[in-house]
Amino acid sequence: MSQSVAQEAGDVVTSIDPTNLVWVALAFAVMVAAIEGPSIWFLNFVHVMAGVLWTGIDLFMGFVLGPILRRVSLPARRAIICRLMPKMLFLMPTLSIITGTAGYFLAGRIGYLAVSYPAFWWVAAALGIVAILTVQGLGLLEPINLKIYFELRRPQPDGARIGRLMRFYVMGVAFQGSLQVAIILVMARFASGL
Repeated sequence: MSQSVAQEAGDVVTSIDPTNLVWVALAFAVMVAAIEGPSIWFLNFVHVMAGVLWTGIDLFMGFVLGPILRRVSLPARRAIICRLMPKMLFLMPTLSIITGTAGYFLAGRIGYLAVSYPAFWWVAAALGIVAILTVQGLGLLEPINLKIYFELRRPQPDGARIGRLMRFYVMGVAFQGSLQVAIILVMARFASGL
């Protein structure tokens, strides 16, 4: 990569801003208020809103942005990722944790955790899918995001390494998107009654 291209791409490098933890804490405070409060409506709202955002962003990243990033030049990929990842590192874990936690407490409050089989298979499917989504997101995709981000921040990023990481990341995000569609199907069943 020429020095001018590296400097141009380096101009867009954004730091991971710890002040983002303020809005993360605020989001968790809203979740705790919904769980501890008496309103099922509010708890449902927090669960659904976080779930819609998590699902929408996962689907957009996996099926729209991911394939685009695989095909653009390293300087363009660097510019996009260095702006996007510092925010995503805070946003996606927050949404995934709030969605699953609020959903679990909502299911308990509504009585879905006490239903008998075969209806409980729907509950088991929801719990299993959310567990896989959360573990994969926090344990696989977030570390890959960090590796790509820190590699791109280097003066001379290793394009081959970034390419390998991006291929793995895009496959993971596509799998996340597929599971997001599956959880929507399960949630539609919950919404229509077990």
